[in-house]
Amino acid sequence: MPYINSNLTMKLTEEKKNTIKEKLGELISILPGKSEDWLFVGFNDNKTLYFKGQKKEKAAVVEVQICGSASRESKEKLTGAICNLLRDELNIDGESTYVIFHEINDWGYNGTLF
Repeated sequence: MPYINSNLTMKLTEEKKNTIKEKLGELISILPGKSEDWLFVGFNDNKTLYFKGQKKEKAAVVEVQICGSASRESKEKLTGAICNLLRDELNIDGESTYVIFHEINDWGYNGTLF
């Protein structure tokens, strides 16, 4: 039950959203037991973000929420892959990207908990 939500400073086209969504669907498998089969992806684009007191022209805060937990090594590998994806697709430097992980014990779906 992963969910990846991105807050981005630039406006994304539907084509770019679809490309990034597809690539995130591939990357989520870096976390053992996770796949695109249950992945939700959201985009909050055209947002104002400040980092170190400066308004950023190109920046991203990406939240990865998972049911259960993952190793630090897996999360670090996914962090690198997400930063590379945003650099390649949106020209956002890794120094302007935060990736935040939330490990959740109780996750509801379809009227029940996993």
